[in-house]
Amino acid sequence: MTEERFETVIIGGGQAGLSVGYHLAAQGREFVILEGGRRVGDNWRVHWDSLRLYTPARYDGLPGMKFPAPRWSFPGKDAMGDFLTAYAERYRLPVRTEARVRRLRRDGDGYRVSLGDGDGELRADNVVVATGTFGREPYVPSFAEELDPGIRRLHSASYRNEAQLRPGPVLVVGASHSGADIAFEAAARHRTVLCGRDTGQIPFRLGSRPMRAVAPLLWLVAGHLLTVRTPIGRKAAAEIRVHGGPLLRVRSADLAAAGVERVTDRMTGVRGGRPVLAGGRVLDVANVVWCTGFRQDFSWIDIPVFREDGWPEESCGIVAASPGLYFAGLSFQRAFSSMLVGGAGRDARIVARHIAARERPTAGRTARTGTPGNAGRRPGAVTAA
Repeated sequence: MTEERFETVIIGGGQAGLSVGYHLAAQGREFVILEGGRRVGDNWRVHWDSLRLYTPARYDGLPGMKFPAPRWSFPGKDAMGDFLTAYAERYRLPVRTEARVRRLRRDGDGYRVSLGDGDGELRADNVVVATGTFGREPYVPSFAEELDPGIRRLHSASYRNEAQLRPGPVLVVGASHSGADIAFEAAARHRTVLCGRDTGQIPFRLGSRPMRAVAPLLWLVAGHLLTVRTPIGRKAAAEIRVHGGPLLRVRSADLAAAGVERVTDRMTGVRGGRPVLAGGRVLDVANVVWCTGFRQDFSWIDIPVFREDGWPEESCGIVAASPGLYFAGLSFQRAFSSMLVGGAGRDARIVARHIAARERPTAGRTARTGTPGNAGRRPGAVTAA
């Protein structure tokens, strides 16, 4: 088994991990970024086909690079994946793809990162965990396995388009924005029921003139008012981390116009192989799509820094109980904007500055740095889809 040593290892090559890399490279620090996918940006490409970002392109850039699309357009998921690929190339960030981390543990004053399939180990003074905003482990309730085998079951993580659904009615479980988007799409060819608590909706349409007028104010609120340091921000964080956010692109009126039956009862179990809602109603459906979110699965981190709810005990990504351990890209890591692409850079800068402020380790590393601000620039390298 091979072993390498780095000053900093960043686990995750999405917008958060790349942003941390950008800021570390700007300070001349040594690091490597480990990405489990085959290509940088694959964490976006795996989403359902019709997914578009909920923020306009003017707010979808990363440090040093704007998103190459009209300011008020909403990029698709593949365009976002391509943007991340071009970003890593432009700044020559040292990303290793298909590098899946099996275990992270303390190693003296530093850390040891074990890769899967016997691909070796990495030792580091600092580790940044940037593996996803809400986690990547699809959550489905325990009674899901009791459903009749004839019912097609998909989680939003594996849903791509309506063609995957079997003929017959569809139940979408979970009524945040992803559930609404998928229910709206399914209703074009299927009788569709969307169940789950009402999470509310934004008061205007994405891309509308009212939205454009208030967007700068909303961005200010997302980054400076709804933070972990304000009572209203902490209340919002607790709600969104558990229940998801309000409806965004597809709103209640759109669901009604598409013929989606909207019920606020939760699915509470299974009877005779069929889904049962809280009021006792049994639904005869051919498909169930779980839009029930994801769980933060940090079981691979063998360091006791987690609360009972599974989230790390951190402050703006800094883990005081384990010096040198950081998180990036978590939901409400610093503010509401932390979960948005355009908010990744600010949070990453906080983490990178803290790393740079630590005592500089001795020489003898094997990693190289990126070069933001000079070499590696490739203007026009990205074409938005």
